[in-house]
Amino acid sequence: QFGSVSRIIHIMKDNTGNVANTETRRLAAIMFTDIVGFSRQMGSDEARTLRLLDIHNQTIQQAVAAHHGMVIKTVGDAFLVDFPSVVHAVQCAQQIQAQFRTHNTEKEPAEQIHVRIGIHSGDIVQREGDVFGDEVNIASRLQGLAAPDTICLSQAVYKEIEKKLPVGTVVSLGRPKLKNIAQREPVYVLLSEPPKGFRQRLQVQRLQLKPWQRTLQVAAAVLLLVGAGLIGRYFYEPAPSGLPFPDKPSIAVLPFANLSDDPQQEYFGDGLTYDLITDLSNLSGLVVIAYRSTLTCKGKAVKVQEVSKELGVRYVLEGSVRGTGDRILINAQLVDATTGGHVWADRYDRPLHDLYAVQEEVGRKILVHLGLKLTPEDEERLQRAYTPNLAAYNDAMHAAESLWRGTPTDNAQARQLCEKAIALDPSYAVAYAIQGFTYAQAWVNQWTRDPQVLERAFALAQQALALDDFSPLAHELLGAAYLLRDRQYEQAIAEQKQAIAHGPSWFSAHTWLGATLNFAGRPEETIPLVEQGLRLSPRSVVDYLPILAQAYYLTGRYEEAIATYKKVLAVIPHYPIAHIGLTVVYSELGQEEEARAEAAEILRLNPNFSLEALRQRLLYKDPAVTERILAALRKAGLR
Repeated sequence: QFGSVSRIIHIMKDNTGNVANTETRRLAAIMFTDIVGFSRQMGSDEARTLRLLDIHNQTIQQAVAAHHGMVIKTVGDAFLVDFPSVVHAVQCAQQIQAQFRTHNTEKEPAEQIHVRIGIHSGDIVQREGDVFGDEVNIASRLQGLAAPDTICLSQAVYKEIEKKLPVGTVVSLGRPKLKNIAQREPVYVLLSEPPKGFRQRLQVQRLQLKPWQRTLQVAAAVLLLVGAGLIGRYFYEPAPSGLPFPDKPSIAVLPFANLSDDPQQEYFGDGLTYDLITDLSNLSGLVVIAYRSTLTCKGKAVKVQEVSKELGVRYVLEGSVRGTGDRILINAQLVDATTGGHVWADRYDRPLHDLYAVQEEVGRKILVHLGLKLTPEDEERLQRAYTPNLAAYNDAMHAAESLWRGTPTDNAQARQLCEKAIALDPSYAVAYAIQGFTYAQAWVNQWTRDPQVLERAFALAQQALALDDFSPLAHELLGAAYLLRDRQYEQAIAEQKQAIAHGPSWFSAHTWLGATLNFAGRPEETIPLVEQGLRLSPRSVVDYLPILAQAYYLTGRYEEAIATYKKVLAVIPHYPIAHIGLTVVYSELGQEEEARAEAAEILRLNPNFSLEALRQRLLYKDPAVTERILAALRKAGLR
């Protein structure tokens, strides 16, 4: 919000009206605060956001006054505050977070206020009513490093208060690189609530990851969007053989094997695989095969060179995990499949609490050996909201899996699991996004005719983005809501393109964008997009085929549309969209017997099918396309 603090202009005048030009140096504690997602909230509901801003400002100002602070500068939702001691600064920050937790307890997501705070202490320059110096800039960077509802402290602050204040749960972030700050120093985070139980304590270690790795909880998004109909199944087809290598480094991360006799330890291997794929997928200079395609290798003896050939990647990462008592044993090896030789291999025997530090090291080693350097845009893109609450994370992951199965019962279960996750961590953006997709899925699959479900999906998308504006999943949900609720095609396309910008190798974003382009009357753009998506997830071709078939139909390539719909039905015989598509194509081609057979199958699958109900869910921008489809279905005997 402040940009370079040294450029802040704040003039104070003396009693004569002349500009005071005094300059003093002193030791001070500097606190920066801001509201999570403030700019997006302003864009979605300015009146509500300004009302919440008044509450926020009053809370901050009262807490600052109570702890002897002085507000140096405010810009929108951001505060720069000067304190005479670090004790006062930390106590003030704790009071602020406690008051907002109380405020949020009984509020709807849209009415909640989530704040992040950074505090540093050092020698500052005070001149003309403003403060300057590297110490001020460090405080600003710490605020940007903080997660929602947490307080980020420099080592100077933490050393001063660790024995003077009851700080609760503290997590080390190591020595992160702060923008434009040469020296690296230890950084710490104060959590709002202590972790509960062994696994929650283990999950807290995730906070120790660098910004590039903070995609840990968004791995569930890879499981969510299957085709335009949001109908999910665990179905795969063999990938086309002999895919060429991309023109940039490419990698497939195979599921890490559990070498323990304890099936519960699948958690370690699955978590490590999810996290590495998700982290790497956000890098613009790397092609990463989606988890859905590498999942088919789990529990199987595979040959790396065959996997490379089928998936079209040069590098394959494989490994194993075994827990023994309080230690974790991890083996990892990066293989160049063109030669079959190991590019890098290592073995880690570490205390259990070092699990995520090992993950960080493995990720960095991959980047080094692939010769990939992170750009500033990559670093920014890869910052994500996350949760220190393992129970919330597990609930969200299970919700994603239930949503993927695509039945009404699983949909309801997914929604309940998201509600639990949000109750455990109200600042968990991914949980809001997954819950939003339960409403979108229910609407698309005609499990409900209540239009309020789309309002709920839209509100949940806004809340998710308010908490994490870099979330590809949340941008996808907002794009879906724009399409389903209002048919705002350009806004939907923009959000879905934003999702791809934040996750270049996320194949699900390509499915949504392709479907939206079809509805917007731009099917010729869909076909190459589907090809790109298939490149990212070669073994999940069924996800893309309905969208591709739709594009073929809209561009007049009927025979290709029929062949593609039949490929879908070969894997998912009860897929209603494919039967509807075939009915339309056969009807328009004059193949009445085939059209009526497909229409009969539609009624068998859904005896309550009606053209009027379908009309409400046909999202084509051009009404003539909708009427054309309905006429073809009517000709086949449907009403």
